[in-house]
Amino acid sequence: MSKTKKNLLRVLLVISLVSASWSGWTVWNTALRAPSFNRLPVPQQLIAGDSATGQQLFVGSGYTADYDPLMAHFVAQVRPAFCGVASSVVVLNALPAGPAMPAMNGMPVAQLTQQSFFDDAASQVRNEWRVTFGGMTLAQLRDLLNSHGANATATYASDTTLEAFRELAKTNLATSGDYLLVNYQRGALGQRPTGHISPLAAYNSASDRFLILDVAAYKYPPVWVKAQDLWAGMNAVDSSAGRTRGFVVVNGSKARAK
Repeated sequence: MSKTKKNLLRVLLVISLVSASWSGWTVWNTALRAPSFNRLPVPQQLIAGDSATGQQLFVGSGYTADYDPLMAHFVAQVRPAFCGVASSVVVLNALPAGPAMPAMNGMPVAQLTQQSFFDDAASQVRNEWRVTFGGMTLAQLRDLLNSHGANATATYASDTTLEAFRELAKTNLATSGDYLLVNYQRGALGQRPTGHISPLAAYNSASDRFLILDVAAYKYPPVWVKAQDLWAGMNAVDSSAGRTRGFVVVNGSKARAK
């Protein structure tokens, strides 16, 4: 082999290695790395839960039964596409009976975590890596919750109305022991457009606003959103599912063997 060809092969090898390294770094940076704390501005159409106005809305709300248990078990998502995982962990741990806990290295886990979420049953629905790189649909969110022993039902926004959702949500938020997760398009709320999942924690009837406990806490605080804007976000089509987004109601728990 000529010296010129050898040099060319060396150059191609270096380019290949650099490309592989860069690709690996890109994957780590966009899908696997824990999100950095970088709060974005709260859009004008939303009200931050920790603002003076937001606190007044909470005090004036008669629908806060879920707030304390959700906050007691609240966690922020640990990967960019883990909003559904974090939301599930919050509500599963908040259920009165709690989920059946898996064991790690032969030792029982005190509470479900985002690390222990993908046990064998959950992984049969959608495994950790598929969620890491592709998130989850509304149906997969429901099935993952049920795989952990919950009693979860999903409703697509296209199958109901804003009025029916509002009444269901008010009943849910006024009673303890059941929870409501919303799957919505952020763009409808004036936020950076992307699909998202988080729990609802309260409702204020005078302003017709719901309080979302955003599990991307490094990005946004809890926010009060107008019901019509939240509905627009849930009624947006999820391209990965070919259907609208919607909500999941989680009631009680069904024990299952681990």
